[in-house]
Amino acid sequence: MKRKIPTVMISQHPDNASKPSWHNEAYIRDHDEVKECYFAFSELGVSEYKWDWEGKFVDESVFERLVSEYPSFFHKNQLGKDKFLTFRLPDYRVHTEFRLGRALLGIISAAGLAREIGFHSPPIFEAILPMTQSAGEMISVQDAFSELTNLRHPLHRSSVIKKINIIPLFEDINKIIDSSLILEEYVHLHKNKFGALPSYIRPYLARSDSALSSGLVPSVLAIKIALSRYSKFTKDTGIETFPIIGAGSLPFRGGLTPYFITQFMKEYSGIRTILVQSAFQYDFPKKDVLTAIKKIDKTLQRDKTLVISNEDERKIKKAISDFEPFYQKTVTKLGPTIYSIAIYMPARRERLRHTGLLKYPRLIQGVKIPRAINFTASLYSIGIPPEFIGVGRGIKEARKNRNLSTVEKYYCNFRSDLKRAGRYLNKNVLLSLSKKSQGWRDIQQDVKIIEDYLGQKLEPETIQEKAHLVFSEGIYERFSKGIEMTDLIEEAAILRRSLG
Repeated sequence: MKRKIPTVMISQHPDNASKPSWHNEAYIRDHDEVKECYFAFSELGVSEYKWDWEGKFVDESVFERLVSEYPSFFHKNQLGKDKFLTFRLPDYRVHTEFRLGRALLGIISAAGLAREIGFHSPPIFEAILPMTQSAGEMISVQDAFSELTNLRHPLHRSSVIKKINIIPLFEDINKIIDSSLILEEYVHLHKNKFGALPSYIRPYLARSDSALSSGLVPSVLAIKIALSRYSKFTKDTGIETFPIIGAGSLPFRGGLTPYFITQFMKEYSGIRTILVQSAFQYDFPKKDVLTAIKKIDKTLQRDKTLVISNEDERKIKKAISDFEPFYQKTVTKLGPTIYSIAIYMPARRERLRHTGLLKYPRLIQGVKIPRAINFTASLYSIGIPPEFIGVGRGIKEARKNRNLSTVEKYYCNFRSDLKRAGRYLNKNVLLSLSKKSQGWRDIQQDVKIIEDYLGQKLEPETIQEKAHLVFSEGIYERFSKGIEMTDLIEEAAILRRSLG
């Protein structure tokens, strides 16, 4: 394979607390994202940027804008050859206003324009399919794209690009664990449909959404199984896999910051592309961001995948079952309260009005909860990090079932992640809430068990963390009285260097 796989992909995930250095506010409108894309390529030095169509406004003429506004840069750094623009497609199962078709036609038109102006063509040739559930879905999108390129009409010129690569995004732990089986079926269907095997596959693992649906520990362990299985898949089929992981800055969503790069790469050895979100870029000093990106570029793709035996895989699945039920049962009890806090979260990107901040929620056992960033931000804002939900009781259950050693073996940063989250815990708020609901009392129990397990108290250590404690008190007080609190939420987020 001639193509170089990027080590870092920049995303538009709206988890930043602070404003970008190139912008005058933390809120980024759709027409600002072209500038952001250029900044990522030219200033951060990354080679891939995700252009996100999912539930938000999007500039549909992104290629034209980039090459017309920054012609010198993109003449020297050709899209599709030196730099890569990767569309995240809209979910056609949710959006019904032809957004998928518009995204696909945008890829086709970019290829035609690039050829006309003498640029490398096609400039866009890969697309991410969100919430991938089956191999058939991947083939369906490729088939639809093929039909569009074969359209014959006097108003439609012959298409330069005939096929796109699909990056399947796996978002819940069951699909993550079984994703290699989906890839096996995809290879078979691809051969039958297009007469050839795919030259490579880039499976994309959602560290954040998997934690949202199943909790901290199951999310990490499921990804370990998937990475191991991809290694076996490549050995069996001869088709290279280049896994992508998406993670946020706070431990619940992956713990990826410029200061935890070494630990992160060790945790997810075998990953070939790291998705860097907005908080990573904008809530830390630029020099530290650049240092971290260079470190990823230098070392990431050298790391070997940890291959897990069938026996240990069974043990990991048992450990997941020790933790997941406690998390899910607790979150279903707290869903309405978390949802009520999320209403006050500050906006960071232009969402489509009909799929706005809270109109496109996730469901856990039929209970609506906010999406991952706002879920995490809501709980951190009141001083109750979601990392702890179900984990204490899970530790107790795993110890009883002799599975705790498996967790400790395969979740390298288990203790350090709990300690990091514990520095934002507000026990006073948790005590007040525990008087109102069994769900909060369950988290109290989790905290006690975790403190016993770690052998230390979970509490703020630095001046910033102690200030965060004060803000969380104020946020909870305002929330209890139904008073606007977005300003305090933003201040607290700046202290912890991430919205959610």
